[in-house]
Parts: sequence; C-alpha cells; structure tokens
Amino acid sequence: MKINIYQLPHAMGLPLPDRATPNSAGMDLRAALPEGELVVLLPGDRFLIPTGIVMAIPEGYEGQVRPRSGLALKHGVTVLNSPGTIDADYRNEVGVLLVNHGQAPFEIKRGDRIAQLLIAPVPECSWSRVKSADKLGNTRRGLGGYGSTGV
Repeated sequence: MKINIYQLPHAMGLPLPDRATPNSAGMDLRAALPEGELVVLLPGDRFLIPTGIVMAIPEGYEGQVRPRSGLALKHGVTVLNSPGTIDADYRNEVGVLLVNHGQAPFEIKRGDRIAQLLIAPVPECSWSRVKSADKLGNTRRGLGGYGSTGV
C-alpha cells in the first residue's frame, strides 16, 4: 500500500516512518524538534511531540500510534492515549502524546524514535437492534463483567 506523506519544513532531514527490521509490525515515528532543543519529561509530565509529517491514510484504514516497548520498559515513557488513532480524513501534523510514568526525567531530542505507527483496516459496520439481551446469544463468560475471567 502506498500512502502519500508530506514532510513539514521542521522535519526535513529526518527519515520517513520506517520499520527497524523487515518483520516489524510498526514503523518508527521520530521527534521533529528543532536541532539542539530538548523536551524534558519530568515524572508525571505529558507533552505532545511533533513528528513533522502529514499523511493521507486511505479511506477504510486508520493509523495507530503505539508506544515503543523499550521506552516503556526502560524509562516508563509511553503514549498516553494508546493507541492513538489517526483517522483517514485527518490532514494535519501527526503528534505523539508522550507521558513519563517513570521515576526519572526523560529527555527527547530531534530524531529520537518516540512511537510506532501501524496502518490497520477499519471495517464498515452497522448496528442491528434486538428486542432483548437474550437475542445476543450465550457465551462461556455470560454476564460476567470486568475481572470475571480471573487472573
């Protein structure tokens, strides 16, 4: 699938989203901060990091912005609204809302890989109203709510 992408002036020189390995599911998104500028996320802080890219995701698809597992494990830094959704009709700069759940300040500089992007299909669906919950069918879980399947 080819997706049209535009790099804003503040992202020039940075790579487009790319896979770290041939079998990586996600493409790395990079911080498009000015050269020499740092964003320091103190524990508990959140910040919208610019990526400097605008894209035209095809109709019927979405972009999913997900955390990088290494940042989460090593530093407690993750995507706050994970996964973030980029709708097919969105045509503004992609930003990544990072939060520091760790115990130490975390520095972000130009070109740092801050999140990953997956392009995923969004199926068309419609609702079919039924007259009672009995019409939904039984499952092993039944009416069990949160936590009802155990640990």
